Amino acid sequence: MNFNPAAPGIVLVVDDVPENLAVLHDALDESGYTVLVANGGEVALVRAAEAQPDIILLDAMMPGMDGFETCRRLKANLATRHIPVVFMTGLTESEHVVAAFEAGGNDYVTKPVRTSEVLARIAAHRQTARLMDQARSALDAFGNAVIAMSPHDGKIVWQTPLARTLMQGYAVEKELPEWLAATQAAHAKGQAHPPLTLLRGARRLIFSAAEYSEDEQWMIVLREESDAAQIEKLMAAFKLTQRESEVLNWLVKGKTNRDIGEILGTSPRTVNKHLEHVFVKLGVETRTSAAALAISKLHGGRGEELSA
Repeated sequence: MNFNPAAPGIVLVVDDVPENLAVLHDALDESGYTVLVANGGEVALVRAAEAQPDIILLDAMMPGMDGFETCRRLKANLATRHIPVVFMTGLTESEHVVAAFEAGGNDYVTKPVRTSEVLARIAAHRQTARLMDQARSALDAFGNAVIAMSPHDGKIVWQTPLARTLMQGYAVEKELPEWLAATQAAHAKGQAHPPLTLLRGARRLIFSAAEYSEDEQWMIVLREESDAAQIEKLMAAFKLTQRESEVLNWLVKGKTNRDIGEILGTSPRTVNKHLEHVFVKLGVETRTSAAALAISKLHGGRGEELSA
């Protein structure tokens, strides 16, 4: 589907000077946009959350809450952080430009604004946003659990509905940003970093970095597992009995025969007998080979190490 950047969209203009609002309102209105206005940061936060505009034109210098703080709050809110923000500023010094981007701004134009430049910037950012929306919609349609995180502050930029559902009940606020920072540090050194596993009762939610972007966002894939689901999957994959599958499940987690016996309420000798049957059915001869084959089946050939 072709995206027409000139098609009507919603633009929120935030400026404390009525004359500036009037000029931009008229130019945008003539170009077919629906224009919302706000004369301050507090009002902008409310209108952005309610109206979900396609883009926000934000004055940097305003009394009370300035544009930088307004942008930081927009980007801190999951409901509005995806909206592109273009700063409008008369401050061309490098520190102010840097401050605009550090606050989460996507672009800036200098005052006095040239309406032709503003329209071109809006069209470009709307096209980029539309492409990202199409990618998210595709992920949603196929039932993928994916989140995108900012590499700068570790906050979730967007998430698919399945990811949102899976994360309910798990404490991700602290562990997830810390894991992302450690993953970034390892990636910068050319090293791998293990997935993050969060536990909730007998279930666990696993986060794996799938795509890296140092400047924009990191794509994280989620999957939820439970011992019951693992055992059923091993039974189906290798035609094991339930007890054989239970033994293999704990073998994958690195448990010894004695450990497995204590967990399952049986003797190490009995565990060993079950393992002998497992080896035959898997066509392997060692514990390591059995564990590797089981991991491959459980994770579609990725061979990731499971976490208890």
